[in-house]
Amino acid sequence: MTKHCLMVGAGLSGAVIGRMLAEAGHRVTVADARPHIAGNCHTTRDEATGVMVHVYGPHIFHTDDAEVWDYVNRFETFLPYKNRVKTTSQGAVYSLPVNLHTINQFFGQTLRPDEARAFLEAKADTSISDPQTFEEQALRFVGPELYEAFFKGYTLKQWGCSPTELPASILKRLPVRFNYDDNYFFHKFQGMPENGYTAMIERILDHPGITVKLDTTVSRDEAADYDHVFYSGPIDGWFGYELGRLGYRTLDFERFDYQGDYQGCAVMNYGDVDVPYTRITEHKHFAPWESHEGSVLYREFSRACGPEDIPYYPIRLVAEKAMLADYVALAEAEPNVTFVGRLGTYRYLDMDVTIREALDCGRRYLATLDAGGRMPAFAVDPL
Repeated sequence: MTKHCLMVGAGLSGAVIGRMLAEAGHRVTVADARPHIAGNCHTTRDEATGVMVHVYGPHIFHTDDAEVWDYVNRFETFLPYKNRVKTTSQGAVYSLPVNLHTINQFFGQTLRPDEARAFLEAKADTSISDPQTFEEQALRFVGPELYEAFFKGYTLKQWGCSPTELPASILKRLPVRFNYDDNYFFHKFQGMPENGYTAMIERILDHPGITVKLDTTVSRDEAADYDHVFYSGPIDGWFGYELGRLGYRTLDFERFDYQGDYQGCAVMNYGDVDVPYTRITEHKHFAPWESHEGSVLYREFSRACGPEDIPYYPIRLVAEKAMLADYVALAEAEPNVTFVGRLGTYRYLDMDVTIREALDCGRRYLATLDAGGRMPAFAVDPL
């Protein structure tokens, strides 16, 4: 029996799930409150320079998931791109993540890999046996000098709180390398869509069974008209914030243009706390196969997310997790609604993980239909 399903949100989650259901013969409506598709990975050509701009900040695709890689390349050609991040700290420029070159440059050494390991271990606070906070994790594994130069100020600006209040898990995602590899990611597949992410998602949504409605906000009451709803907006927003608002960080972007090459790389972080922005991104470098005389750049400022702001990074500290558990309980009692994606599950997700979860969610829904069962509120446990 054909179902009519609603995707709230025209980003990766809604597009991927919607395409799968449409290919299975179901009717799909994709609604988004914004005037464009692709959510926060929306890209557009700058008219003045021709540069492909990542409107809501850079999105770099990287994955070890071969199925996900094949999926995105089905709808857009991905060209090779390696993310090589630099950071300006204390008047000098270094490579990130911290690698052998960073260590030798910062300390004025010529250490070999084994020597560098021993060197950092001697600087580390070995009295910290089980790091619980971001600061403890840094002091235990890189020592005070590298922590102060590369992590402390940036983290204060990015998260708006002391690193002593953040969990160690945040820093565990940032590797220290004892070789000269400055590729920020370590995944097998890395690249950028030749014509941007919006072109890719436009092709995913290009199916006769899919209707896209932009500038459209769907109320909870209106959603009841559909057989099933896949909701990728903020989970607290679905319930009218009745238990309070979950905490996020948001970003402000300050654009400036430049004739020529401003910084010689796509991403330059600023680790010093007295520099108000966290980084500058130069967008033409995200498409190294193109050539542009003009350049489009953005300074990024992180701050607490207000009710009218775009939520970017879920905070997920103790108070937020307690509130999330209460919202999860409400969601599990909600009939015919599945919460998906970064906002729907209140988790930080890379694009490849978002697509993987969307593929798995779509398959689970189809299998549930075949078995005559009930689709759960979450395909992945958000807690």
